[in-house]
Amino acid sequence: MSTNEFQVTGMTCGHCEMSVREEVGEVAGVEDIQVSAQTGKLVVAGSAQIDDAAVIAAVSEAGYQAVRV
Repeated sequence: MSTNEFQVTGMTCGHCEMSVREEVGEVAGVEDIQVSAQTGKLVVAGSAQIDDAAVIAAVSEAGYQAVRV
């Protein structure tokens, strides 16, 4: 299983987490998402290689900024 970790800025609450989870869930290959507004961490996992640029674009679509850790 491939796992990628990102640092997300701008999240402050559960609704923020839900928005990120919803958008990132649409990225091809993503099977599991762990996101925390408290720590700003986003961890995505899938059986195939996950496109970092697609995850970052999805986070941006949700209204936040992400960088690969």
